[in-house]
Amino acid sequence: MAAATTSSTTFHFRAVTPDGKMRTGSLAAVSEKLVATELRRQGLTPVFIGRQAQAAGWSFKLPQFGLKSRQGVLFFTGEMSTLLNSGIPLDRALQIATELTDQTELKSVLQETLRSIKGGKSMADALGQHPLYFSELYVNMVRAGEASGSLGQVFERLAEFERTHDELRSYIIGSMVYPALLSLVGLGSILVLMYYVVPRFATVFETGQLKMPLPTQIMIETSNFIRAWGWVAGFALALGITGFQVYTGTPEGRLWWDTTRLRIPLLGEALRKAETARFARAMATLVSNSVPLVQSIGIARAILVNKRMAGSLDALAQGIKRGEGIAEPLRKTGQFPPLASHLLNVGEETGKLDAMFTRMADIYETETRDAIKRFTALFEPLIILIMGIVVGALILSMLIAITSINEVAG
Repeated sequence: MAAATTSSTTFHFRAVTPDGKMRTGSLAAVSEKLVATELRRQGLTPVFIGRQAQAAGWSFKLPQFGLKSRQGVLFFTGEMSTLLNSGIPLDRALQIATELTDQTELKSVLQETLRSIKGGKSMADALGQHPLYFSELYVNMVRAGEASGSLGQVFERLAEFERTHDELRSYIIGSMVYPALLSLVGLGSILVLMYYVVPRFATVFETGQLKMPLPTQIMIETSNFIRAWGWVAGFALALGITGFQVYTGTPEGRLWWDTTRLRIPLLGEALRKAETARFARAMATLVSNSVPLVQSIGIARAILVNKRMAGSLDALAQGIKRGEGIAEPLRKTGQFPPLASHLLNVGEETGKLDAMFTRMADIYETETRDAIKRFTALFEPLIILIMGIVVGALILSMLIAITSINEVAG
């Protein structure tokens, strides 16, 4: 008995309750497999089990899961779908998919996953040890596939989910690159003018002891201020950004920032539709694989980026448990576009809720692209206009000064 007690280890876990809520805690056991068994006995669905608790709150760690890793997971998911649907056993399919993976870190993760499976763990438990690569939705879908014996179909649905999610994410990032670059170039051009061009121009008046026109004087004084106190402004900006990151890293700050972003004209509309598309795509993937509706909402809540919209799903889950269906509670949250509740109402009436979630995801992925286009169509000319006004004002001030010099010389 003493030996058994000595060999036991405290494992931290995160699990989804039958009503869709996330529960965290720790259990003492000999192995992670026994922890998973105990959690299932309690009616919980394990999402993460490990010797160290998953970090919470804010931190300054650099992102460990980049675009390349996402593409690697997408490739792995597609390969597993093909291999399993071809009748290849799970361990052999995983071994082949691991050999085909050319990313060193992901290959190590898959090799560890394969060892865990051969050691008696389920595929879901093995993948759940690597939350940086495999999301809660991913793990729970695999768990549902193992329970129903349709793991090949699950990987096929996951491949479609990962592909559409990656395409939308890439489109949003790609659309914002040009406006961001334009803003950076514009700011850089103005700083170069203020730091190097204007001071050289000012020496003409200083050496010639000429009276400066008011616009020219304002321009030169602004340049002197930037040169003298620019470092203070830069330090204050860096301090402000750091403070903002710290505040938005707290639950209250993150909720405030996510709420504020949704209220920004045009951009807020795009963000709301992107989150709606993400929610609908996740629900379509889960519901179509017979994951209980309330539990599906709990899992989908965890993958939403906007905490304001994610928090509204708690009321949605409560409404479902009261027997109100899903369409009306979704409308009452006030966080999702009106069309979403109408689509789900039709899905409930026809008994094809999974198909309606898929349709809803398609609609809002398209509308997200349209909203991003409208935002960039307004933002880009606005940046060009501001740059034109500032640079034009500088050039005009210089021309006025040159004209005054010619008049004095005449």
